[in-house]
Amino acid sequence: MKADLTSTTTPDFVSTLSQAAAAYREGSKLPAAEVLVNALLQAEKTAKQQRLNYPFDSLIGKWRLCFATGTKKVRKRGGIILGKGFYLPKFAAAHISFSPSLEQASGRGEIGNQVEFGQVSLKLTGPAQYLGKKNLLAFDFTQMQFSLFNRVVYNQPIRSGKVDTEDFYNQPIAKLAFFAFFLVTEDFIAARGRGGGLAIWIRNLD
Repeated sequence: MKADLTSTTTPDFVSTLSQAAAAYREGSKLPAAEVLVNALLQAEKTAKQQRLNYPFDSLIGKWRLCFATGTKKVRKRGGIILGKGFYLPKFAAAHISFSPSLEQASGRGEIGNQVEFGQVSLKLTGPAQYLGKKNLLAFDFTQMQFSLFNRVVYNQPIRSGKVDTEDFYNQPIAKLAFFAFFLVTEDFIAARGRGGGLAIWIRNLD
């Protein structure tokens, strides 16, 4: 089932997430972290129940990390649980970007992850593969760029990636990092990472 982004009825959890995105951008009062986590969990549950699918094209662009939850291991339960979650401070901007591949292969592209602190910028890039039926975006970082005062001072391949770029698309999902997106709108996107944490990004308007 494809996601209907034009529906006239807006679920409460979507309203909460939209409010958080707008408040973060405007610098106004933000919903409590617990409220936002509950809204993200409701959005995830709804996406699974309705088997929503989002096209890769809807992710294309640059997004600023607004809110994220950590995870912590629980020995007695034999797994992990979500942390309380936190809003990213405005002075430390973190962006994620997705762009389509020059090839015509469906779902293939590039991911970028950039952190800026003052005049210092660190950006990681690499290949990405989107599995539309599961809303999964697998990725691997293969290039690192470090900039100071808008000048690139380091730009080299990195070997922290698990596979070479040319072999990336042949790897099983179990061996790769990924985001499982469960809500995608024009203004914000939300996903669960492979480690179990939740995150919401707002569209970058710069």
